[in-house]
Formats: sequence, C-alpha cells, structure tokens
Amino acid sequence: MSPSLQDLLDRARAAIREVDAEEADGLRRDRAAVVVDVREPDEVEQGAIPGSLSIPRGLLEMRIEEAVRDKTRPVVLYCAGGARSAFAAKALQEFGYADVASLAGGFAAWKGAGLPWERPRTLTPDQRRRYARHLLLPEVGEAGQRKLLDARVLLVGAGGLGSPAALYLAAAGVGTLGIVDADTVDDSNLQRQVIHATDRVGMPKVESARIAVNALNPDVTVIPHETRLSGENALRLIADYDLVLDGSDNFATRYLINDACVLLGKPNVHGSIFRFEGQASVFTTRGGPCYRCLFPSPPPPELAPNCAEAGVLGLLPGVVGLLQATEAAKLILGVGEPLVGRLLTYDALRAEFRELKLGRDPSCPMCGPDGPSSLDGISYSDVGCAIPALVAAD
Repeated sequence: MSPSLQDLLDRARAAIREVDAEEADGLRRDRAAVVVDVREPDEVEQGAIPGSLSIPRGLLEMRIEEAVRDKTRPVVLYCAGGARSAFAAKALQEFGYADVASLAGGFAAWKGAGLPWERPRTLTPDQRRRYARHLLLPEVGEAGQRKLLDARVLLVGAGGLGSPAALYLAAAGVGTLGIVDADTVDDSNLQRQVIHATDRVGMPKVESARIAVNALNPDVTVIPHETRLSGENALRLIADYDLVLDGSDNFATRYLINDACVLLGKPNVHGSIFRFEGQASVFTTRGGPCYRCLFPSPPPPELAPNCAEAGVLGLLPGVVGLLQATEAAKLILGVGEPLVGRLLTYDALRAEFRELKLGRDPSCPMCGPDGPSSLDGISYSDVGCAIPALVAAD
C-alpha cells in the first residue's frame, strides 16, 4: 500500500530538525543563518521574514547551490505552515547541507510569535516580464532587481564611456541615472558615443541621453546635470548618488571625482581609453586604493597628448564602458568580486586582458591619514586627455 502524504511528512519530520519561531529568529540573528522562504511568489507578496531568500519549493534543488554555496552554513527553511519546508529540509540534507532546520508552524507561527515581518515591495507584471532573465539568477532574483530599481548612479560624461554604460545600466533597471555633461552632440561623437543619434546633433548631450534612456526603459529616471563638474558643485552632486561612474576625458575631472568620492565615502567606478587600449578599476575607501594611490598627481602637460590628435578606436569604449556598468551593478547587488585593488587593462589589437594588483598607499595625499577634509585649496588644472601607463581619454 502506498504511503499517504501524512506518512511521508511524518518521515520527513523524523529525519530533520525542526525549530520554533524564537529559535529560528535566534539562528537568523546570532549565527547568520540563511533563511529560505520556499513559498510561491504570490504568498511572499503577503508578507515575509525580513532578509529571507525566496526560492519556491519546486525550484529549490535547481537554485540552492548557487544561492548558498557554503554547505556548512546554517539554513532555516520556512513555508506557510511547516509542511513544504520539512520536505525541503530533507532534500537539502540529501544535497549535503550539514546544518538545516525547518520552521515548525511556518510563517503563521512566526507572525503568531510577534516576530518582525514585512510585506515586500513587488515587481509589476510588466517588470517581471522585462527583467525575467534577472529573476532566474539566484544572485539577483526579485530582491536584487528591487536593489537595482532603487539604486542611484551618477555618470560623469555622456561620451564614449558614459554612452554604453548608461544604456546597459538602464536596460538592467537601475532606477535613477544622473548624467553630468555640459557639451552638445557633435557629428564627430557618433563614431563611438552610441547613446546619441544623427538627428540629435547640436542637442545638449544630457538631453540626448535622456531621450535614448527613456525610449529604452520607462522605469528609469534620468536626472540631467547640464554643467561641468567643479570644485564648487562636485560634493553636492555626488552626495545624492550611491556611486559614481567616471567617464570623464580629462585629468581635472578625474582627480576631482576621486577626491569627492573619498570625502563622501562613495565608490568610484573608473574607466579610461586611449587609441586601442583601455582600463577599468573600482576605487573605494573601504579597504582599497583611491585614484591618487595610483597617480598622486597629474603628469606634465607634454606627456598628455590631445585626444583629438591621438584618436581612439570607436569600438573600444563599448568594451570598457560595459566593464564599468558591470562593476556598478555588482556593487549595487553586493555580488561577486569588484575590481577593488585591481586594474583591468585591455589591448584591443591583441584581444588581451591583463590584471594588475593595486595597493593602497598609506601616505596617499588624499585617502591617507593626513588627507584633506574638504576640497578647499586643491587645484584641478586640466592638462589634457591621456594619462600615464595606459589611463587615457574618452
């Protein structure tokens, strides 16, 4: 005679550990357990344990190893009443997870114990379709997509690097893009600045970029800053954003971005290009170097050729700008290993990437212990486009 569902449930519960709501909360807070909600999305919309990871029971075996790579880490599973999570816990034990528990009584017991819960902000049906491929990734999922939608990124420059970065960040659903640029679209820009178009020649670049982004994704708010970044406005502008993507084409702006980001504690996603070569890195005060750790001061003007004279392969900024956009998304999502303390270089002629390790300079004039507390008194003179050892222009 085939066992009944109750028989199977009793066997599962006998093989696993069940915890009550208070113990589950203790595991969540004290032992940094991963709390996994195995209910269906429509159930999660009604309320969930704060910080829990949503993986429907039917997809658990396919997604859990990507979501929780460390099989020794404690895992607490819950559903509505404790049945699905019991079966899920038994499945995870068979997958080799060493410390798995099921919440007895499920989410109902959690709420009944007066423990904190929240009603997650959910994506609209249109957003679920638009970002469907993101939702399939355990590292992103719906929670990650909401992070992207809530994020604010400031792009300095709507040129060769800012163009692909803005388009792909918008496509990914980064909710607010600030764009700083004082120039107008010129037909010589169109060889590499793909966010602009022939019929927008003569238009302010920030307006041209806004038109392109809005046509691509109506979820994204573009805040145009039709100005040049300066010592007078840098701190005010950057303070309103989570991170900065540096697509500038001159030393003055590059150093200004670095210094403002150091003072404000904001990540600075750097990119630069020159002829057939490009590079990218992430400068941050959280244990990594800043731009001045690498180049304490600008080179002399004779070592900085004019970008109009030196030229640049129009395809190159697409590669580097997308590297910058990817690093920005990783920082927003809190996944992967950002290019902190690493300089990634690209030689288009050889189709070769190289990585250079960067150390933080303990005597750095900006992020070191004797660094300034404001931008007052720092001179930002523009010496041209290229910079030493590959760092170059938009």
